[in-house]
Amino acid sequence: MAANGGILQVSSSSTMIAAEEALQIVLRVAQRLPPVSVPLHEALGKVLAEEITAPDPLPPYPASIKDGYAVVASDGPGEYPIIIESRAGNDGVGVTVTPGTVAYVTTGGPIPEGADAVVQVEDTEIIKGDSTEGKRVRILVQTSQGVDIRPVGCDINKDAVVLKSGERLGAAEIGLLATAGVMIVKVYPSPTIAVLSTGDELVEPTTANLSRGQIRDSNRSMLLAAAAQQQCKVVDLGIARDDEEIIERVLDGAFSAGIDILLTSGGVSMGDRDFVKPLLQKRGKVYFDKVRMKPGKPLTFAEIVPESPNNVTAKKILAFGLPGNPVSCIVGFQVFVVPAIRHLAGWANPHLPRVHARLKQSLKTDPVRPEFHRSIIRWEANDGSGNPGFVAESTGHQMSSRLLSMKAANALLELPGLNGVITAGTSVTAMLISDFSSFPASKSLVSPDLGCATWGSVSQEVSAGDSQGSEFRVAILTVSDTVASGAGPDRSGPRAVSVVNSSSERLGGAKIVATAVVPDEVPKIKDVLQRWSDVDQVDLILTLGGTGFTPRDVTPEATKDVIEKETPGLLYVMMQESLKVTPFAMLSRSAAGIRGSTLIINMPGNPNAVAECMEALLPALKHALKQIKGDKREKHPRHVPHAQATPTDTWENSYQLASSGSKEPGCSCSH
Repeated sequence: MAANGGILQVSSSSTMIAAEEALQIVLRVAQRLPPVSVPLHEALGKVLAEEITAPDPLPPYPASIKDGYAVVASDGPGEYPIIIESRAGNDGVGVTVTPGTVAYVTTGGPIPEGADAVVQVEDTEIIKGDSTEGKRVRILVQTSQGVDIRPVGCDINKDAVVLKSGERLGAAEIGLLATAGVMIVKVYPSPTIAVLSTGDELVEPTTANLSRGQIRDSNRSMLLAAAAQQQCKVVDLGIARDDEEIIERVLDGAFSAGIDILLTSGGVSMGDRDFVKPLLQKRGKVYFDKVRMKPGKPLTFAEIVPESPNNVTAKKILAFGLPGNPVSCIVGFQVFVVPAIRHLAGWANPHLPRVHARLKQSLKTDPVRPEFHRSIIRWEANDGSGNPGFVAESTGHQMSSRLLSMKAANALLELPGLNGVITAGTSVTAMLISDFSSFPASKSLVSPDLGCATWGSVSQEVSAGDSQGSEFRVAILTVSDTVASGAGPDRSGPRAVSVVNSSSERLGGAKIVATAVVPDEVPKIKDVLQRWSDVDQVDLILTLGGTGFTPRDVTPEATKDVIEKETPGLLYVMMQESLKVTPFAMLSRSAAGIRGSTLIINMPGNPNAVAECMEALLPALKHALKQIKGDKREKHPRHVPHAQATPTDTWENSYQLASSGSKEPGCSCSH
């Protein structure tokens, strides 16, 4: 798998296939498991297989936003008797607040009949009365109808779609299910995985004194733990000696036990006692047995259809014959088995996320095979280029038998199969293999849970199924010779992903479904724009960079070649916003327009400018995308004449308000 979009060298072995091709085969053969119903407490981490609607509105009654007093707003400031305390449960039911009276309410408490506003406690004074007068309060401020009251259904309307099929259930989603009263939920199950180690030299890890020629079996424990980490059920098949009959008997038992995935380690190379590969060939179809990668070349993938009685079709089993060397074994698991697990478990995007990281030290590359180099990457304030970013540090000697090279590794660097050295400071693609929750957050950092919009030096595209639950599908194209060649990191792309994700609601439920990096070349830019528009039918494409005055800035030319209708108003708004920050914004040559049902907008290459321009477009972008999709109900908002407009309705005041906010320093043009 080549970093920086490089072309892999072809091996002389015709049976050895590229890692990208091998993974495509695995995901094509793998089939999503049938849904099952599980109790709510077992649904965490699973993918939802049904649509969930709200049986009731939330809140089901008008509720107070603050601790305070429910009042009749027109009463105004003054002293009033407190007729009831409405806290929780049925408090306040049957009591009516009439003009001249108030009711004490707590946060979330029901608003009594007759009251139409809440005055917070901080804006009141308690007046102590005697036993005949009861409690009284002095209201100090004038309020208006609806203040600090959550109306019925303001959070969730009755019958509203709360969760859509295909969404992964985290803690918040579990809370939404409980809110909807769903205690049994239909999800896609995690696969059941059986693990077998083969080899005459292997003994159990509990063996105290090793005899000559023996080693403790580490692969089985490692794979069982790795499978459990992916929320899979595991079956331990133990150790099998290098005996064809013994291995065949164990495999046949596993195939009839209802497993979904078989993992073996060892016995897949070229030795005369390597029986796993021929036995898999005997029981099913072997798709490949050598992968052009380092480590992990001797990796076998097969599809098994177990024999079943009464001609009943049995479910297919995915079989991975992983290499015996521990590092090769676990790297193969991460690169191929984890995506297969996620695909079976219903993930819309089963691929591991990727980021760019700068090398802390120079690394020698293999002349033939692309390498998955074990690394520890960290987010640092200075990644070596004077800017914040990921820094990658090698875990040391990368021999495939040295399991210490996987210790603490949280990423696999994707180095190309080229004879040479990648110098320190070079930006490479890193495949994330562990949780990054302990690292500092950053506005320009792509979240590792994107369902993800993963980011790399080549296109990281997601199928249309990824956009389930989203009204608009968004793709982001970075146009840069520097980024495409790997000579520098992509800063505008991750920033754009962050901006779209944070603005999803304002965009009507937008979701990133594809990202890519291309050099400043018109044919390559056009190819991606046409494919995303015509084939993938993306709703919105944002291009980043290539809109300046230099000879290589050709993004507008490529865009104008593919669009069918121009949308100059969008460019005008972006220009106005950018001119507030820098006069160099006038040098932008951006283009924007519509191709079919896709809106394409050229944005600057500066990360800050991307955020500024998106913010400027947001008030109208959802409306525009709905119209492009042919929504006849989506009419232009009513124009408010200046004579009738409030101060905040006028363009001049809106401009003043926007201009008064603080701006990050830096050029907003495309340079």
